[in-house]
Amino acid sequence: VSAPICSHACGRDVELIMDLTKHHQELNDVGFTIVENIIDLNFIEELIADVARLEQNLNRSPDNNRFEGNKTTRTYNLLAHGEIWQKIPVQPQVLELIEGVLGEQCLVSSLASISLAPGETAQVIHADDQVQPLEKPHIATVCNSMWALTDFTEGNGATRVVPGSHRWQNPDYFGDQSDIESISAEMSKGSVLVWHGSTWHGGGANTTKDEVRIGVAMNYCAGFIRQQENQQLGLPPEIVATFSPELRQLCGFGMYRGLTGNIEKHSPAHLLYGDPIETQLWDYDPINHD
Repeated sequence: VSAPICSHACGRDVELIMDLTKHHQELNDVGFTIVENIIDLNFIEELIADVARLEQNLNRSPDNNRFEGNKTTRTYNLLAHGEIWQKIPVQPQVLELIEGVLGEQCLVSSLASISLAPGETAQVIHADDQVQPLEKPHIATVCNSMWALTDFTEGNGATRVVPGSHRWQNPDYFGDQSDIESISAEMSKGSVLVWHGSTWHGGGANTTKDEVRIGVAMNYCAGFIRQQENQQLGLPPEIVATFSPELRQLCGFGMYRGLTGNIEKHSPAHLLYGDPIETQLWDYDPINHD
């Protein structure tokens, strides 16, 4: 499978073709993949600057709980906080890999920046779909990504992943994790880690003296699953009006398979923002009176 590079989020006018076959296979076989050096570094610098702006302007600080940590600063709902973030969900290579797991018409589940500072301890190993009351393994409902805005190393807390854990049968998420073997998903600045929602993973410990590991968690879910962040209420309508029709679809303003999410048989995107009409599922089979 090939996809054009840098048409949305890389700041380049030239599109190149990238073969993603290897990455699709890795997602299937081991539950994660790293696409190295896919994002233009000039764009990465712009993102780093905006993360710093938001952390200051929104007075963000660690939330001090065992899951989010006490030395990790997170800024959520980024699509509400600047036009630059609109480029993240539609990045073509990442989105192709996500759709390879979730299928078409997947949704933005959440978008957040994560600044993991020195002294942070390792996050509990978990799966992003573990809150869903489904037998494991099951059809994919979640697929997530981490954009490396800085180098991700074992020392500064690179995400740890458990290869093959997306295929485990009904694992115990709250039992003893001492025998679970994880590896550090080290990657260079401008790379993106993509993982299946059932893959066990967690942020690593930052044992450096002065390196803040900065990443962007761009999370997706299947079109039939409730989003982690409420995109329809969390995003001001005047901001959604500036989105592309593709991004509005990703945020859940369309209809899933012509049915789910409709308002009187129309998509919210059409009623609210004048996007193209979507044919409602039942109207594909009209009664012929001839």
